Amino acid sequence: MKLIASLCVLLCSLMVQAKTTMIHNIHGYTPTKQGAIESFSVLVFKDGKVIKTGDDKTLKQFPNAVRIDGKGKTLLPGLIDAHGHIIGLGNNLMRLDVRGSKSISEVGERLSEYAKQAPKGWILGRGWDQTLWPEKEFPTAADLDRYVKDRPVVLTRVDGHAIWANSKAMQLAGINAQSQTPAGGEILRLTNNQPSGVFIDKAEQLINTHIPPLSGEQRQLALNKAGEHLLSLGITSAHDAGIEYGTWQLYQQRAQQHTLPIRIYAMLSAADQHLSRMLEQGVIKDKDDFLSIRSVKIYADGALGSRGAALLDDYHDRAGYQGLMLETQQQLESLLKQSFSSGYSAHTHAIGDRANRIVLDSYEKIFKQVGGKLLRNRIEHAQIVHPDDIPRFKSLAIIPSMQPIHATSDMHMAEQRLDKQQLRGAYAWQTFIKQGSKIAAGSDFPVELANPFHGLHAAITRMSRNDQPEGGWRAQERLNREQALRAFTLDAAYSAFQEHKLGSLEHGKWADFIILDQDYFQVPVSQIDDIKVQQTWLAGNLVYQN
Repeated sequence: MKLIASLCVLLCSLMVQAKTTMIHNIHGYTPTKQGAIESFSVLVFKDGKVIKTGDDKTLKQFPNAVRIDGKGKTLLPGLIDAHGHIIGLGNNLMRLDVRGSKSISEVGERLSEYAKQAPKGWILGRGWDQTLWPEKEFPTAADLDRYVKDRPVVLTRVDGHAIWANSKAMQLAGINAQSQTPAGGEILRLTNNQPSGVFIDKAEQLINTHIPPLSGEQRQLALNKAGEHLLSLGITSAHDAGIEYGTWQLYQQRAQQHTLPIRIYAMLSAADQHLSRMLEQGVIKDKDDFLSIRSVKIYADGALGSRGAALLDDYHDRAGYQGLMLETQQQLESLLKQSFSSGYSAHTHAIGDRANRIVLDSYEKIFKQVGGKLLRNRIEHAQIVHPDDIPRFKSLAIIPSMQPIHATSDMHMAEQRLDKQQLRGAYAWQTFIKQGSKIAAGSDFPVELANPFHGLHAAITRMSRNDQPEGGWRAQERLNREQALRAFTLDAAYSAFQEHKLGSLEHGKWADFIILDQDYFQVPVSQIDDIKVQQTWLAGNLVYQN
């Protein structure tokens, strides 16, 4: 029955697309290139693109149009997640999920149950966060061995910047007391110098290179699963932050077959051994704007939760330690040159204030040497930035690509890791906007849940989904509803050179839109995170219905 229903939806959508179609009796909102949020009650589209928005007078202008009664629901442009990991999300939906676990024993119980359902091979999962546990200490391989010891287990930390392996996995990878820590990584060790089972940043590869790679079939399934999930949340376009060669091939294949489930703006992973080969193919863009590959994702430092973010001063909770740079400044500069020389933008992961400063220095130096300033380069995350460096984003035309949900997820941990001086430029969304920077907003799924209304709620309230702390954390950096929506739509599109095609419901743009169960602009701010998507339309086609 589900397949039949899906086919009916597709056929109906294709019939609608062939004619001028209007959805009326709606509370519609769209950002515009002039900067204002425009309201409308009628949306008219044909051949997948917007003809116009209007009011009841518009109904008379298109007497032969197919009419769809919106029944007073709210309509917004399709939302854009400017930083996620699509195949990672699809994998997460199929693997062990330990997100939100409140103790090691809870992780173990979930692991035991999962092992019964998947009785063979490596057990992979994600989502643990030791800062949520009573002891707040990193776990060990022995903690996993108590639940599964005869099969290799590798669980990735929620932020993706550390893994937790059991003894079997370390044995298969040949890890022992003599194993050397690679530059840009850390092997946590026990008092007897034996590896503890936790590997941070580039040390992850000591284990991960031994995990069987994804098959083509698994990668296809992950893409499909992720696409279905994102469409159900109202996300019609996602920026995939760091793809490797196999995914690069898959996306082009699916674009040629016209079977990509959502629009994808993909960044090539600078860590992939095939980077030069991929860059040699030049910028990739299809005429239907479903696939754009024109940027490189570079990794400067680690994450705050695993103390891998590179800081100017010591961690407040680890004296004498300032985190990890994953690349030297010389290596960063080399990657920037390589990207710009191929006509590619450079989008660089930087979380700590030292990493952000070094990355800004690198951009500035290479712009003077080879150009590239007009390529809409980005710093991904820009979480902890020294106040002196925030204006440099504007002067260097660097777009801060930020994830509002990180602030409310990190706030308690951030106050443990950092002192008040270090927090001055933390998650500084409003400061960036006031200086004229455009923020490209996302979620960093599957690090965080992909639901964009959680991100919109965090951006507007600076509070958790439990509405804490009262008044918001560092509330001076809150966004208003208009700013937040723009960051998840038109400004996210701008950061991908797509503002003339996506991000708003203006004439000539793709008819990507969503219909909601509540009015985003009228519902109390505390309920924004509870908004549900009832329909998602992509290029004038109904692709999801609740």
